[in-house]
Amino acid sequence: MKIYTRTGDAGQTGVIGGRVDKDDARVEAYGTTDELNCHVGQAMSFMDPEKYPDLLPNLLQIQHEIFDCGSDLALLKQDLRPYKVTSDMVDVLEAWIDQYDQETPDITRFILPGGGTVSSTLHICRTVCRRAERRVVTLARTQEINPEVRRYLNRLSDLFFTIARTANFREGITDVEYIRSAEVFRRKS
Repeated sequence: MKIYTRTGDAGQTGVIGGRVDKDDARVEAYGTTDELNCHVGQAMSFMDPEKYPDLLPNLLQIQHEIFDCGSDLALLKQDLRPYKVTSDMVDVLEAWIDQYDQETPDITRFILPGGGTVSSTLHICRTVCRRAERRVVTLARTQEINPEVRRYLNRLSDLFFTIARTANFREGITDVEYIRSAEVFRRKS
Protein backbone atom coordinates (compact mmCIF):
# COMPACT_ATOMS: atom_id res chain seq x y z
CA MET A 1 0.00 0.00 0.00
CA LYS A 2 1.28 3.44 -0.88
CA ILE A 3 1.13 6.19 1.74
CA TYR A 4 0.23 8.88 -0.77
CA THR A 5 -3.01 8.71 -2.77
CA ARG A 6 -3.01 12.09 -4.53
CA THR A 7 -6.76 12.34 -3.83
CA GLY A 8 -6.22 15.36 -1.57
CA ASP A 9 -4.20 17.40 -4.03
CA ALA A 10 -7.21 19.57 -4.90
CA GLY A 11 -7.82 20.57 -1.26
CA GLN A 12 -10.37 17.97 -0.19
CA THR A 13 -10.08 14.95 2.07
CA GLY A 14 -12.14 11.85 2.72
CA VAL A 15 -14.25 11.52 5.85
CA ILE A 16 -16.56 8.68 6.81
CA GLY A 17 -19.47 9.18 4.43
CA GLY A 18 -18.02 11.60 1.88
CA ARG A 19 -15.45 14.26 1.06
CA VAL A 20 -15.00 17.73 2.54
CA ASP A 21 -12.59 20.64 2.18
CA LYS A 22 -9.40 20.21 4.18
CA ASP A 23 -10.22 23.34 6.21
CA ASP A 24 -13.78 22.20 7.01
CA ALA A 25 -14.76 22.54 10.69
CA ARG A 26 -14.97 18.75 10.92
CA VAL A 27 -11.39 18.33 9.71
CA GLU A 28 -10.21 21.11 12.05
CA ALA A 29 -11.85 19.29 14.98
CA TYR A 30 -10.48 15.82 14.34
CA GLY A 31 -7.15 17.24 13.16
CA THR A 32 -6.74 18.95 16.51
CA THR A 33 -7.43 15.66 18.32
CA ASP A 34 -4.69 14.12 16.19
CA GLU A 35 -2.32 16.89 17.25
CA LEU A 36 -3.31 16.27 20.88
CA ASN A 37 -2.56 12.58 20.51
CA CYS A 38 0.97 13.41 19.33
CA HIS A 39 1.58 15.53 22.42
CA VAL A 40 0.31 12.72 24.66
CA GLY A 41 2.80 10.37 23.02
CA GLN A 42 5.55 12.90 23.59
CA ALA A 43 4.60 13.26 27.28
CA MET A 44 4.71 9.48 27.65
CA SER A 45 8.19 9.37 26.10
CA PHE A 46 9.47 11.60 28.92
CA MET A 47 8.01 9.42 31.71
CA ASP A 48 10.20 7.13 33.79
CA PRO A 49 8.26 3.84 34.02
CA GLU A 50 9.30 3.46 37.66
CA LYS A 51 7.77 6.82 38.63
CA TYR A 52 4.71 6.50 36.37
CA PRO A 53 3.69 2.82 36.33
CA ASP A 54 0.03 3.82 36.64
CA LEU A 55 0.00 6.84 34.32
CA LEU A 56 1.68 5.20 31.33
CA PRO A 57 -1.02 2.56 30.73
CA ASN A 58 -3.74 5.14 31.45
CA LEU A 59 -2.26 7.50 28.87
CA LEU A 60 -1.99 4.69 26.34
CA GLN A 61 -5.69 4.01 26.87
CA ILE A 62 -6.34 7.72 26.42
CA GLN A 63 -4.42 7.71 23.14
CA HIS A 64 -6.77 5.02 21.83
CA GLU A 65 -9.76 7.01 23.07
CA ILE A 66 -8.51 10.21 21.43
CA PHE A 67 -8.37 8.22 18.19
CA ASP A 68 -11.98 7.18 18.90
CA CYS A 69 -12.85 10.87 19.28
CA GLY A 70 -11.27 11.62 15.91
CA SER A 71 -13.09 8.70 14.33
CA ASP A 72 -16.45 9.93 15.66
CA LEU A 73 -15.68 13.46 14.49
CA ALA A 74 -14.84 12.17 10.99
CA LEU A 75 -18.30 10.57 10.75
CA LEU A 76 -20.71 12.65 8.66
CA LYS A 77 -23.85 10.92 9.95
CA GLN A 78 -24.38 8.60 12.90
CA ASP A 79 -26.43 6.16 10.83
CA LEU A 80 -23.22 5.13 9.03
CA ARG A 81 -21.96 3.30 12.16
CA PRO A 82 -22.35 3.54 15.95
CA TYR A 83 -20.36 6.15 17.84
CA LYS A 84 -17.28 4.93 19.70
CA VAL A 85 -17.02 7.50 22.53
CA THR A 86 -19.41 6.79 25.39
CA SER A 87 -20.35 8.28 28.74
CA ASP A 88 -18.55 5.37 30.45
CA MET A 89 -15.27 6.72 29.09
CA VAL A 90 -16.02 10.09 30.72
CA ASP A 91 -16.76 8.31 34.01
CA VAL A 92 -13.31 6.68 33.94
CA LEU A 93 -11.65 10.07 33.40
CA GLU A 94 -13.54 11.50 36.39
CA ALA A 95 -12.39 8.60 38.58
CA TRP A 96 -8.78 9.18 37.51
CA ILE A 97 -9.08 12.92 38.19
CA ASP A 98 -10.30 12.19 41.71
CA GLN A 99 -7.55 9.60 42.26
CA TYR A 100 -4.65 11.77 41.10
CA ASP A 101 -6.00 14.90 42.77
CA GLN A 102 -5.71 13.13 46.13
CA GLU A 103 -1.98 12.68 45.49
CA THR A 104 -1.26 16.39 45.11
CA PRO A 105 -1.17 19.18 47.68
CA ASP A 106 -4.07 21.62 47.89
CA ILE A 107 -4.02 24.68 45.66
CA THR A 108 -6.17 27.76 46.09
CA ARG A 109 -4.86 29.92 43.24
CA PHE A 110 -4.19 29.43 39.55
CA ILE A 111 -0.81 27.89 38.86
CA LEU A 112 1.65 28.64 36.10
CA PRO A 113 2.18 25.86 33.57
CA GLY A 114 5.59 24.36 33.96
CA GLY A 115 7.82 22.58 36.38
CA GLY A 116 9.48 19.47 35.07
CA THR A 117 9.52 18.21 31.50
CA VAL A 118 6.65 15.76 32.08
CA SER A 119 4.46 18.36 33.77
CA SER A 120 5.20 21.00 31.14
CA THR A 121 4.33 18.59 28.34
CA LEU A 122 1.10 17.57 30.08
CA HIS A 123 0.16 21.25 30.32
CA ILE A 124 0.66 21.47 26.55
CA CYS A 125 -1.68 18.47 26.26
CA ARG A 126 -4.21 20.35 28.40
CA THR A 127 -4.18 23.45 26.21
CA VAL A 128 -4.31 21.53 22.93
CA CYS A 129 -7.18 19.50 24.39
CA ARG A 130 -9.03 22.73 25.19
CA ARG A 131 -8.47 23.89 21.61
CA ALA A 132 -9.83 20.57 20.31
CA GLU A 133 -12.87 21.07 22.53
CA ARG A 134 -13.39 24.57 21.08
CA ARG A 135 -13.16 23.17 17.55
CA VAL A 136 -15.79 20.55 18.45
CA VAL A 137 -18.08 23.26 19.85
CA THR A 138 -17.73 25.19 16.59
CA LEU A 139 -18.48 22.06 14.56
CA ALA A 140 -21.53 21.19 16.66
CA ARG A 141 -23.14 24.54 15.86
CA THR A 142 -23.70 23.50 12.26
CA GLN A 143 -23.16 19.75 11.97
CA GLU A 144 -24.09 16.54 13.74
CA ILE A 145 -21.56 15.25 16.27
CA ASN A 146 -21.38 12.72 19.06
CA PRO A 147 -21.99 14.94 22.13
CA GLU A 148 -19.94 12.53 24.27
CA VAL A 149 -16.82 13.63 22.38
CA ARG A 150 -17.31 17.19 23.65
CA ARG A 151 -17.84 15.91 27.22
CA TYR A 152 -14.83 13.59 26.94
CA LEU A 153 -12.49 16.37 25.78
CA ASN A 154 -13.76 18.69 28.50
CA ARG A 155 -13.00 16.15 31.20
CA LEU A 156 -9.74 15.07 29.55
CA SER A 157 -8.33 18.59 29.81
CA ASP A 158 -9.15 18.53 33.54
CA LEU A 159 -7.28 15.24 33.82
CA PHE A 160 -4.24 16.71 32.07
CA PHE A 161 -4.21 19.59 34.57
CA THR A 162 -4.42 17.13 37.47
CA ILE A 163 -1.73 14.77 36.22
CA ALA A 164 0.57 17.67 35.33
CA ARG A 165 0.42 18.56 39.02
CA THR A 166 0.89 14.90 39.94
CA ALA A 167 4.01 14.76 37.76
CA ASN A 168 5.50 17.79 39.49
CA PHE A 169 4.69 16.27 42.87
CA ARG A 170 6.33 12.95 41.97
CA GLU A 171 9.39 14.80 40.66
CA GLY A 172 9.65 16.85 43.88
CA ILE A 173 8.84 20.11 42.08
CA THR A 174 6.51 22.66 43.65
CA ASP A 175 3.83 24.19 41.42
CA VAL A 176 4.26 27.95 41.05
CA GLU A 177 1.15 29.94 41.92
CA TYR A 178 0.09 32.82 39.73
CA ILE A 179 0.80 35.65 42.18
CA ARG A 180 -1.94 37.96 40.89
CA SER A 181 -4.63 35.28 41.28
CA ALA A 182 -7.40 35.48 43.80
CA GLU A 183 -8.22 32.28 45.68
CA VAL A 184 -10.27 30.39 43.10
CA PHE A 185 -10.01 26.74 44.15
CA ARG A 186 -11.64 25.09 47.13
CA ARG A 187 -9.56 23.04 49.46
CA LYS A 188 -9.97 19.25 49.27
CA SER A 189 -12.41 17.86 51.79
